Amino acid sequence: MKNSFGNQISMTIFGESHGPCIGITLDGLPAGFKIDEQRIAQDMDKRKAKGKISTQRHEEDKVEIVSGYFEGYTTGTSLALIIQNKNTRSNDYKSTQYRLRPGHADYTAYEKYKGYQDYRGGGHFSGRLTACIVAAGSICRQILESKGVFIGSHLKQVYTIEDDSFDVNHLYEQIQLVNKMDFAVLNETKKEEMNQCIEQIAANKDSVGGILETAIVGIPAGIGEPFFDSVESILSHLLFSIPAVKGVSFGLGFGFSNLLGSQANDAFVYTDHIETKTNNNAGINGGITNGMPILINTCIKPTPSIFKTQQSVDYQTKENVELTIQGRHDPCIIHRARVVVDSIVAFGLLDLWMSQNAQEGWTK
Repeated sequence: MKNSFGNQISMTIFGESHGPCIGITLDGLPAGFKIDEQRIAQDMDKRKAKGKISTQRHEEDKVEIVSGYFEGYTTGTSLALIIQNKNTRSNDYKSTQYRLRPGHADYTAYEKYKGYQDYRGGGHFSGRLTACIVAAGSICRQILESKGVFIGSHLKQVYTIEDDSFDVNHLYEQIQLVNKMDFAVLNETKKEEMNQCIEQIAANKDSVGGILETAIVGIPAGIGEPFFDSVESILSHLLFSIPAVKGVSFGLGFGFSNLLGSQANDAFVYTDHIETKTNNNAGINGGITNGMPILINTCIKPTPSIFKTQQSVDYQTKENVELTIQGRHDPCIIHRARVVVDSIVAFGLLDLWMSQNAQEGWTK
């Protein structure tokens, strides 16, 4: 099982949804960076389940830093973070242990791990583990922000309801705005409409997905490698590691298919520095940053855990069966996934940047 990722810095994730705890380690962080623990708690709060549009499983999600941290600063050794699981109801999964949940990893897990996997709550495949990503990503974001790099996402679409897109002329202000929100939208009138949509779909025992739009400002030109370690390659790899992510695009993405080269190209201009007049390519050329803002769209599929009766197969008996799941599940996770996307993008960008530069000077 591959649970580690990264080059100059690396993360290793561990734990299961209903195990005693989940956790993550970060290797390669520079020594001497002051961590804001209150900021970690604020980022964790953005991922928490709240109100009728989220699961009723409520966890404290207090992050414990158990190594690599002393007197408020990173020590340069492995930074280990753990989060206790305190509100589990494992019996909800016992009766349907062998009934394969559509849209979940139950069948593939049985085929790969031969029944030894922890099936409770999805085990290691659960979105519960994204809490670790947020904890580690909060630290990565703090380091990036100390260098003038800021990341923010909003709910661009929930089901068929669309929010406004980021305004390239006001990205910094909009990033600051959405980062203060629990339910991040740019057009405030869309918030209630999206919430009502989610509640209505939940009342019908169903679920819904959507699209997150992420903006990054302040990343300098020259970061990334051509081909296999391009900025798009690394960030896509990480984003597709988040459960429920089914699509990632940069800039115009599939919109390029409708354009001519003369329309798609971003012309270069010089003022007090080199930049592009447009930003169709989302700040990336040849897999390397060009200094313009990076813009990413991430598609989140509808939560597979729904309360409608579905067709399934009993893995043990190989019989066709009907499945009605139990437990506590989100009718929509996109508002909670937003901070997960920001966090994993922060890790990827920090790793790329640190691979470009020696660690010396990062905390100066």
